[in-house]
Amino acid sequence: MAKGGSNFQMSAAPVTAFVHLLALSIAILTLVWLVKFHEGFAFESRWSAKIFNLHPLLMILGFLLFSGEAIVVYKAIPANRKAQKLIHLVLHFIALVAGIVGVYVVFKFHDKIHAPHVYTLHSWIGLSTICLFGLQWLLGFFTFWYPRAESTRRASMAPWHAFFGVVIFFMTIVTAETGLMQKFVFLKLRRSPEALVMNFTGLLILLFGIFVVLSVILPRRK
Repeated sequence: MAKGGSNFQMSAAPVTAFVHLLALSIAILTLVWLVKFHEGFAFESRWSAKIFNLHPLLMILGFLLFSGEAIVVYKAIPANRKAQKLIHLVLHFIALVAGIVGVYVVFKFHDKIHAPHVYTLHSWIGLSTICLFGLQWLLGFFTFWYPRAESTRRASMAPWHAFFGVVIFFMTIVTAETGLMQKFVFLKLRRSPEALVMNFTGLLILLFGIFVVLSVILPRRK
């Protein structure tokens, strides 16, 4: 089997285009799920469910999708390396902020309904992912952006930065899938339109993760 992304018989362009299409589809399905079946979302509401709904909204549309789009920036945007790095950094920062706020609102929801915190596998993986994501962003900022390490140090760090970036993104996908499953079980859904929407959302999230990673290993052009 050929080694190296340059030996694949295709370029990253169609894959990144498909990644964008998946991201749009996931965003639409998530909004349909939360608005059509659960009456929307709000930061302050006497209906505690609306506060909770901000959690999947921010974690999927904000944390998951923005972090995935940040990863494919180098293959999706035909710009110089510095501009690509800046967009990569900004998109990951937006994802980090969305993730932090998403964690805050679920704690707020649990306080409102007097439920325990951090007692499921979903929450354990999720908090670990947010913490590692934040650490990865800080290390990347100070190593590759400002004030930047010396060139040899950056070169030695780059493959590890890429490796842990993919690992953390994989953890983000796992967190989203376990979160959807946890909510599915909590709602006691069977065969219903809402169950179909949630299942399709989960499948598209899985595909999103697969094609983001595929985009990483493919060359920009054939």
